[in-house]
Amino acid sequence: MPASSPHGAAPLPGDEMLDLVTEGVTRIAGFGVAAIGLVRGDVLQIVSVAGSDDARAELLGTRTPMHLAMAEIEGADEWGVLRFMPHDRLERETWGWVPDLVPLEGEDAWHPLDSLCAPLESADGELLGLLFIDVPVDGRRPGPEQRRVLSEYTAQASHAAVLALERAELMQQVRLATAAREIVRQIPANRGLQETVDQCCAALADGFSASGVTMQVFDDDLGSSIVLGDASTGIEPELRELGERAAREAWAAQTTLAIQVHVPDPDMPMLRVVGPDQVERVPRDDPARRRMRGAPPDEPPELAVVREHLARFGVGSALLVPIGAGPTCLGSFVLLREPGDPEWTTAETSAALDIGHDLGRVVLNARTFARGEKMLEDLRAVDRYKGTLIATVSHELKNPLSAVTGHLELLEDEDDLPGPVRTSLTAMGRASRRLTRVVDDLLLLGRVGDPDYPVASRPVDLRALVADVLEITAVEAARAGIEVTDVPTQGPVVADGDPEELERVVANLVSNAVKYSTDGGRVGIRLGRRGDVCTLEVTDTGLGISDEDKTRLFTEFFRSTNPTALARPGTGLGLSIVARIVERHRGSIEVESTLGVGSTFRVRLPGTPDPSVPV
Repeated sequence: MPASSPHGAAPLPGDEMLDLVTEGVTRIAGFGVAAIGLVRGDVLQIVSVAGSDDARAELLGTRTPMHLAMAEIEGADEWGVLRFMPHDRLERETWGWVPDLVPLEGEDAWHPLDSLCAPLESADGELLGLLFIDVPVDGRRPGPEQRRVLSEYTAQASHAAVLALERAELMQQVRLATAAREIVRQIPANRGLQETVDQCCAALADGFSASGVTMQVFDDDLGSSIVLGDASTGIEPELRELGERAAREAWAAQTTLAIQVHVPDPDMPMLRVVGPDQVERVPRDDPARRRMRGAPPDEPPELAVVREHLARFGVGSALLVPIGAGPTCLGSFVLLREPGDPEWTTAETSAALDIGHDLGRVVLNARTFARGEKMLEDLRAVDRYKGTLIATVSHELKNPLSAVTGHLELLEDEDDLPGPVRTSLTAMGRASRRLTRVVDDLLLLGRVGDPDYPVASRPVDLRALVADVLEITAVEAARAGIEVTDVPTQGPVVADGDPEELERVVANLVSNAVKYSTDGGRVGIRLGRRGDVCTLEVTDTGLGISDEDKTRLFTEFFRSTNPTALARPGTGLGLSIVARIVERHRGSIEVESTLGVGSTFRVRLPGTPDPSVPV
């Protein structure tokens, strides 16, 4: 993975959307490290790293010359959107971060110098950055399914890169602003477009002593506009089009448009005599009508329409101010004053135009925020889909597994089976039972992670749960020569929750402590209650957990990077199930561990209001 000198463009800030993408690659796609670099001029800056604290410390914030970064693409094998460069085709010296791993045997084994990345491009093909992937969990080059998942994350990363660069550009514009108006500075950046517009209207009315404000924001995504503020409900479609055209022309000329309404009674119909005892209504576009209204004879008909509309609402004068950024007009706001109020001064129109520039940045930021929220929702939808997929696959596996297990049991009851056949049946039985446990864990993981599946709470005696679990694990602990101690508790420890789920919490923590302890080790269990909080502590003198592993300990399918721990059977689902159960019970879980010394898992759960309530 690339890393180079700290010289180059101004650093980019961290971005939550990019972090979600890299974390997703490491959590779901089966890779230990993922990083995203964004193009900043002639350098590539690493802005997000996930999966390894060492890689993050060495890579994050570094900037690499683009000609070195592009070496990750040029001459590489094309796997769809992915680019793979095997180590034996490298024509440059090794540079950047290289993982510390020993390659496996086989042609598809991953080598520390293998390079896998994906270009991040905008809709028009512009290179925005690179997604780097390294350290496959299985030690092999990715197959078709992994490539498909990585391609999906590449698409998400491209969208996130667009938003991150837009946000960076917007922040640079804000920093370069020399005199931002207090009205705009008081508007928080993390607001949606409608909330931003509402707050702007109120602030502008106060700042300019206006009787009302109407704001029009052009929505390029929808091909329409949003109109908010006073009298907005009475604006006709024709007037919206006129307002948009006037705003764009005013932004191009960097000016404002002041309209004075000379009508004593805006509701009075305009009539004229055309014969004896005959009158007619003066048409809207008749020059005579404009003269009677006090408008100049050469006034454009469009402006006369606007003037009459304002008159119907009792407006004395209006100031249209364009909103924009760079060459783009993003909308406009119209300040309204009542008849008799002062006319607009040069100082006011100049200040309003400056605010139009500032509001352009606010509107862009609100759009970016809205797009970011949509991106986060899309990523959450991917996560929900993952949960649904796991649950569906688990259910589909359950029935065939039951059939396999049942037939294996029937065959094992036969007395005249040859020795090799019986050995095979025994191995098949162990495998099917292990697979059944995996499916059961997946089903439980999906159930406890479903927000639509509520907790069936009732008082639960944790002491009874611990006693049951100790009885179940006693044989396993004795076989391994591990001493398990239950520290006596003063008084009842009654939690509020689902007894089956809380039993699973206790069972998983205790069985893990026994599993990862060495011969002659000790496991201690302590219950307690302080106020309305029940605590469960499970301590062991086992292998311990590294600081790097602690960050991903409760992630689905995560297995320790410790080779000794990996040698012991497990699915990587136990602690993630524990964490989800504790979370849905409004509790917390924490771990203290020292590698080679042991670990302590501490769970806090809400207790029943009255501990004396019978269970």
